[in-house]
Amino acid sequence: MFNKLCIIGVGLIGGSIAKSARAHKLATTIVGFGREADVQNLQTAKQIGVIDDYYVDIAAAVAGADAVVIATPVASITAVLALLKPFWSSQTIYTDVGSTKGSVLAAAQTVFGYVPDNFVPAHPIAGGEQSGVLAAVDGLFANKRLIITPVDNTNTEALRKVQRFWQGLGSAVSVMDATRHDHVLAATSHLPHILAFALVDMLGHKDEQSEIFKYAAGGFKDFTRIASSDPTMWADICAANKQAILPLIRQLQSELDKLYRLLADDDRQQLFTTFSYANNARQRFLNQIESIMSKSITFQIQPGGKLHGETRVPGDKSMSHRSIMLGSLAEGVTHVTGFLEAEDALATLQAFRDMGVEIEGPTNGCVTIHGVGKHGLKAPKNDLYLGNSGTSMRLLSGLLAGQPFNSVLTGDKSLSGRPMKRVTDPLAKMGADIKTTEQGTAPLHITGKAGQLTAIDYTMPMASAQVKSCLLLAGMYAQGETRVTEPAPTRDHTERMLAGFSYPVKREGSTASISAEGSLKAMDIDVPSDISSAAFFLVGASIAPGSDVTLKHVGINPTRTGVIDILRLMGANIEVLNEREVGGEPVADLHVVYSPLTGIDIPEHLVPLAIDEFPVLFVAAACAQGQTRLSGAEELRVKESDRIQVMADGLLILGVDAKPTPDGMIIQGGTIGGGVVESHGDHRIAMSFSIAGLRAQAPITVLDCANVNTSFPEFKDLVKALGLALVCTEE
Repeated sequence: MFNKLCIIGVGLIGGSIAKSARAHKLATTIVGFGREADVQNLQTAKQIGVIDDYYVDIAAAVAGADAVVIATPVASITAVLALLKPFWSSQTIYTDVGSTKGSVLAAAQTVFGYVPDNFVPAHPIAGGEQSGVLAAVDGLFANKRLIITPVDNTNTEALRKVQRFWQGLGSAVSVMDATRHDHVLAATSHLPHILAFALVDMLGHKDEQSEIFKYAAGGFKDFTRIASSDPTMWADICAANKQAILPLIRQLQSELDKLYRLLADDDRQQLFTTFSYANNARQRFLNQIESIMSKSITFQIQPGGKLHGETRVPGDKSMSHRSIMLGSLAEGVTHVTGFLEAEDALATLQAFRDMGVEIEGPTNGCVTIHGVGKHGLKAPKNDLYLGNSGTSMRLLSGLLAGQPFNSVLTGDKSLSGRPMKRVTDPLAKMGADIKTTEQGTAPLHITGKAGQLTAIDYTMPMASAQVKSCLLLAGMYAQGETRVTEPAPTRDHTERMLAGFSYPVKREGSTASISAEGSLKAMDIDVPSDISSAAFFLVGASIAPGSDVTLKHVGINPTRTGVIDILRLMGANIEVLNEREVGGEPVADLHVVYSPLTGIDIPEHLVPLAIDEFPVLFVAAACAQGQTRLSGAEELRVKESDRIQVMADGLLILGVDAKPTPDGMIIQGGTIGGGVVESHGDHRIAMSFSIAGLRAQAPITVLDCANVNTSFPEFKDLVKALGLALVCTEE
């Protein structure tokens, strides 16, 4: 990237930047700059090959440099910028590594009177116990966070190059406002260092310190590791960011006072609740870090094969979500079996833990929910992070609109780009106060309106079970009777489960009605297998000659069986066996064997009943004889991806004649070839193209498949066990 890279301050961070830049061939020449007192360290850096040369003259150091990285303590930034000012070049990109960005920007203002547009503040969240160039390592920044904090006038090209540079070092780059950065780092980095220093300082001054340290266990070593950090550097950091740190110390003092009282009063239950919340919050943090830093996952499928055998796919996601929501609002203890232990449903579970509900598990699909009653939820301490789950966000927006507290719903990049106006607009008619972005997307800032919501009679412009369920949940807290009319049938798990929890809900034709008059009574729930997950095997066995598969304990709620109806219209051989009812939901075993398929015009009344299954139904259509036409499915364009366009693009790459339309697709069935297709992070797209491999004439590679774990983490193992030649690789 750069012909000459100059690093000011060749210590642990600066030296590691140099080592990594050399290893990744990001600079032709790397030089270092330091004071006269730093000469020995600079000589060492040159001797061990970290830098090519060094200077104690700033003019010589930066002459002809394409990029300058300031890797000195934050307290020295003003002095360094003053040194650079006479030699500042518009042809050079300048950046830094300071961990307090407000002070860095203030230093630039002091020296220049403004922040130069080619100065791009950055902060790698990485470090080590040792300091100096001998502690520098290549790979220090690999799979670590790097935050860039540009200002309004930051040059776009300079920002882009700094971002590319750190990505080249292996970092996961984020961009945020400097003030937000300093508050986030105060809580997650600066305060923990203060705690570690304070604890060791306290124990070190005790008379019996030798005995204390002699018997200290590994936990003490782990917790206090960061107290080994450079005290000069950390004194500078804390002083630079004290405005963000001081309120946090006060909050921590209050939390310790609370714990003191709980212990003094022998309040074991509240102590357990506090520890349990912290335990679960940390696991959520680890899950988010793992998701952020996870490597790209690719599916590679060899052509041909067949599916043969018997299996049970995981629990229904829709019912798993609702079991947590309604179980939490119920009076008594609800036991759930068959719960889907995937990220979407776990996001809902964590949200209710964050609102004070004690939930045990999940363990092997078993969850125990200690309900708090309809009015027992508590204000969450932090934003409710819902990952990739649109169901969680849309349903919770209705539920939380009528609570006596405020809340904020956030999600990952995909969820944050999906439309929320479809629920916030009708909720506003009920008196809800929910703020979205200008684009109508998350985060959702909800001002609780306990006792202030008013029932409405709402006719949905588009069939959507999520919108219907959202309004029914809001109706539980509204004055009067809330009536929701759908233009076409959608899944009715919410109405069925409310009835199971003894909450009065009426169904008259296409209208569902609910009021605030009622309470929920705990029950046991056996979640059946998810027909949306079963759909991949139904299609796979239908298109691959010689296939014979039985899927056990599948939910066949009539509002969800559109995929079976459509496949049968195309000629699929699917038997429904051992029909029974479990917890108010119809369940059966599905037996499917290969049968040649024929293209059809998909009846529009079946579209809402199979909306999530259309990606894999497009694969069935690609294998069918003749033309398949879908219309009335514009909902597919606002799922985790634009499923109409993404599937059409992928099918075209595989040689299938697929023409997207505004509300569907026209597919001319025939031959499926091979190629590399992009899932755009959509789990159902990834799994659908994997199934296409059963009829492909050449290998298929599916990119960006990590989100398969969102809804169906067992997919890879189950489909391989039944006969698909799938290999999962990480890059």
